[in-house]
Amino acid sequence: MRGFEKVHDACGLFGVIDRSGSRFDSDMVVTAMKNMKVRGNGLGGGFAAYGIYPDFKDYYALHVMLETPEVRKDVESFLEKNFDVVNAEEIPTNSEANVFRPPVFWRYFVMPKNDEGDDYVVSKVMEINTKIDGAYVISSGKNMGVFKGVGFPEDIAEFFLLHEYRGYMWIGHSRFPTNTPGWWGGAHPFNILDWSVVHNGEISSYGTNKRYLEMRGYFCTLLTDTEVMAYAVDLLMRKQGLPIEIVAKILAPPMWDQIGRMDEKSKKIYTALRITYAPLLINGPWTIIVARHGEMFGITDRIRLRPITSGEKGDLFFVSSEEAAIRAVCGELDRVYTPMGGEPVVGRLYKFEKAERRSQRGEVFA
Repeated sequence: MRGFEKVHDACGLFGVIDRSGSRFDSDMVVTAMKNMKVRGNGLGGGFAAYGIYPDFKDYYALHVMLETPEVRKDVESFLEKNFDVVNAEEIPTNSEANVFRPPVFWRYFVMPKNDEGDDYVVSKVMEINTKIDGAYVISSGKNMGVFKGVGFPEDIAEFFLLHEYRGYMWIGHSRFPTNTPGWWGGAHPFNILDWSVVHNGEISSYGTNKRYLEMRGYFCTLLTDTEVMAYAVDLLMRKQGLPIEIVAKILAPPMWDQIGRMDEKSKKIYTALRITYAPLLINGPWTIIVARHGEMFGITDRIRLRPITSGEKGDLFFVSSEEAAIRAVCGELDRVYTPMGGEPVVGRLYKFEKAERRSQRGEVFA
């Protein structure tokens, strides 16, 4: 099915993490995405996988999309000037896969010169995306990677030979573009460093969000509103150190009349968040799954105009647009949970959960 009919509840999301840290192949995430095939139209599919490059786990893994082979020399000249490149290779693909006019993908394992850190990497990713025509960094984290393009998710998995990778956490996306073009760079997930985001919905505040992020060094070049989400969580959670519980109240804050009925302490906190971070309020119907090393969370807009469900079975934690997709890969669940609008549902590695419990002693929200 390839068409342009507008289906307002479309786009399929799925995420799974083994909280013990054990790695597994792509079969589960691909099967779940195939179960939600009606949510896409073949104009975008993609995956992010964590823990897939253990031999280079200390290096930034840059996955670069090249619209023409000729642009590679410009990218490599830029990388050699700004990074120590320890390994470079074309990402293996299957030329028989059911995809249309794929670009070329290369990956580079790099370390910034002069012991620079994450901010330096973000700035160089932005330089490549804005200054080298035809080149886009689609992922830039350590020991993880994004694989995405135009096609149904199973086509993209076949194209990138995803069955050859093993990770402890996977997220997947099936796209049904509504207001933006279906092209390889516009497929989900969107990523910066090890943050990856998949999204269902439309962000009517995109212009305001984009301008706020541009003033802080993030530039949107991939023609899809979801890109702002990846940069917003990097800004709020990595740079400013805010926990997901606070970030949820920035992206999907309570209505003003709800704040007006709160006790005085909560009223002051929520008022301060709404005023300080007004340009990062995400308006419109949306659900996102966000992943970074060690944890994954899902959240919807404050009145839950897009679906989300989570489930657990032993060490496995799932988040999805549909419970059916979870049960397609794990029929018997220990727990199924549908969160309220604006309420994050979080799955973490067990070792991260212990650290998080310690850090939350004295938390802001009772």
